[in-house]
Amino acid sequence: MVLHDFKVKDLKGNDFDFAELKGKKVMVVNTASECGLTPQYTQLQELYEQNKDNDFTVVGFPCNDFGAQEPGSESEIASFCTKNYGVTFPILEKVTVKGAKKHPIYEWILSESGKHGQDEEIQWNFQKFLFDEQGAFVKCLAPTVSPVDDQILTWLNGK
Repeated sequence: MVLHDFKVKDLKGNDFDFAELKGKKVMVVNTASECGLTPQYTQLQELYEQNKDNDFTVVGFPCNDFGAQEPGSESEIASFCTKNYGVTFPILEKVTVKGAKKHPIYEWILSESGKHGQDEEIQWNFQKFLFDEQGAFVKCLAPTVSPVDDQILTWLNGK
């Protein structure tokens, strides 16, 4: 199984098929609107803008699992991201990323991360997971790691 095998809903309830991302590097991030790390949306958008034409995308999954910091509805989340941060990368449905009700995509992501000796649980909002062009897991990065950290930029540039 790879990332491209998943289909989820976006914030408007439309289908989002990860198979459409074949050939692109992907960063999956669990997001929240009322977190101390929320300003990372600015850097995520910059990273996306600078690299979207180079076979890269960011995909955000809002979640309310940490400190109830994403209390809004899908439409409120969409409005917040656009109005405050100009987000144009895909923001998908609000999901649960921990516990018994964990979304299947996060069950898989965390299983893959664990197989690579990395986090098997989400630490907090804005944890980042990198996937290669074939949809295979590459790396897990802590929530406090900047979206424009050198290790991410090096990975994007194939160095």
